[in-house]
Amino acid sequence: MKIPPNLQPLIDDGVIDSVLGQLKSGKEASVFLVACGTQVRCAKVYKDAQQRGFHRLAEYQEGRKARGSRELRAMGKRSRYGRNEQESAWKNAEVEALYRLAGAGVRVPQPQGVYDGVLIMELVADAEGYPAPRLNDVTPTPEQAREWHAVLINQVQRMLCLGLIHGDLSEYNVLLGARGPVIIDLPQAVDAAGNNNAFRMLERDVNNLRTYCGAAAPELLTTEYAHEMWKWYQSGELRPDTPLTGRFVHDATPADLGEVLYEVDQARKEAEARERGRLAAAAEN
Repeated sequence: MKIPPNLQPLIDDGVIDSVLGQLKSGKEASVFLVACGTQVRCAKVYKDAQQRGFHRLAEYQEGRKARGSRELRAMGKRSRYGRNEQESAWKNAEVEALYRLAGAGVRVPQPQGVYDGVLIMELVADAEGYPAPRLNDVTPTPEQAREWHAVLINQVQRMLCLGLIHGDLSEYNVLLGARGPVIIDLPQAVDAAGNNNAFRMLERDVNNLRTYCGAAAPELLTTEYAHEMWKWYQSGELRPDTPLTGRFVHDATPADLGEVLYEVDQARKEAEARERGRLAAAAEN
């Protein structure tokens, strides 16, 4: 096959030996099978922002730290330099998340390195050694659905213990490897502590898994793992082995409107104070 321009430098430098074929092309990146010595691995080539179909970039990047005040100002102004910095941050987020998650025992493809913006990682294979299918290509039995759901909920739990939320998790970005489900596609990984949309994204991730697995095991459709998990996380008591039941009792107490408005006003003042401090620090630099 014709070698993609992004992969030619890796061949020239001996990082990969050859390109065996394209595995998939998605809204964010194209993934190729590559030979590295005796190993077959994946090379993920990210698409430029103009080509990507992911339109809610700012929503996901909220809470991420820029490298310095110059980069932060540039990203805010949307200059050419700022757009390049934002692109770099988008790509680096997946690399950093993969290394952190793999180190913590979360089932993700093992990263092998990043070269010229191309991520080299483990090929997730099925029991026969072929590239693993995505969950949406498989119809589970009730027993399989329960097993996969339990595994994936624990992976989401482990991610949250590290302060990360996938943010776009569904049956379309989970591979069914030889040893069970493997979570993929993490450039939009969300900072659980710094993003105001964190719980909403966690709930959506968990509910997507619930809907898929619940089609085969309907009893899963009544579970409330997102709320239960988030309660433990907010209290600082969530651990990878914290036992979850999937049951959660919602507080039916009517909200105190005056107290709510007070808290909102306090949060606004604190945010304004932080912004003034950030601008003052940026001006000094």
